[in-house]
Amino acid sequence: MSSGPASCPTSSVSAAGCRLLLVRHAKAVPKNVAEDFERSLSDRGRADAPEVGRWLAESGFEPHLVLCSPARRTRETWELIAPALPYVPPAVYDDRLYNAAPDVLATVLAERGVGLGRVMLVGHGHNTGIHELAMSLCGTGPPELLERLGEKLPTSGVVVVDLRGGWEDLPPGHGHDGHLAAFWAPAHQDRPLE
Repeated sequence: MSSGPASCPTSSVSAAGCRLLLVRHAKAVPKNVAEDFERSLSDRGRADAPEVGRWLAESGFEPHLVLCSPARRTRETWELIAPALPYVPPAVYDDRLYNAAPDVLATVLAERGVGLGRVMLVGHGHNTGIHELAMSLCGTGPPELLERLGEKLPTSGVVVVDLRGGWEDLPPGHGHDGHLAAFWAPAHQDRPLE
């Protein structure tokens, strides 16, 4: 299932590698309100998600493809991010991304990212898959950002990782060769993160 225009701007993988944008879903309603898969965004989440889109656009971090967990809170997060982008890329909702471990996330990225320079993955954070993937890929970067990322990936958080190789190098055994280019979240707006 996808949305958005069929064509995209120049998207080839550069000699330097690929750029991965990891986005944790915006704040959702409590777990006791709905079954996990059907949890929607809270009022705060609906306010924060468009801020993510604005930050991505202002920073020049627009993706060529969006991979999104099919969970309601991740779909809603992407739907609120998209209008702020100057170009809305195709979105793919892959069932494997729900509740996925880091190696599964890496496998989906390796399969779906072929030929693309920038891919965004919108995941959820009641498990640690997306945070663990970010940590496993970020071998270098500004010490303050690496330390902050080690502490937590907050809701609506964005981790930008530059990867030297292609997407096929993502599966297990190839970690720690990425560079943490940026780390931003609405909760950290009072603290510079770049």
